[in-house]
Amino acid sequence: MTKGYWVAHVDVDDIETYKTYIAANAAPFAEYGARFLVRGGAYEQTEGHCRARTVVIEFPSYEAALACYRSPGYQAAKALRDPVSTGDMVIIQGYDG
Repeated sequence: MTKGYWVAHVDVDDIETYKTYIAANAAPFAEYGARFLVRGGAYEQTEGHCRARTVVIEFPSYEAALACYRSPGYQAAKALRDPVSTGDMVIIQGYDG
């Protein structure tokens, strides 16, 4: 089964409020088997444009990645994030080569 990934680039305007989103997303991420591969951290911008924070989350399948995003639990967490951040995100199927 091909894994699924969330790849997000985010600018956070209010880190204290954003922390409530982080706490709220823990339950849906656990439910759908999410594992953080990248969660912020140091980076070097080598090409193009990017936001301040990059996040990569691995799921056991592409279907699980989509289901997590669409779940009521994640949508409730997302409602906490939306007013205090701006981001771009894709949900993408992994490569089994």
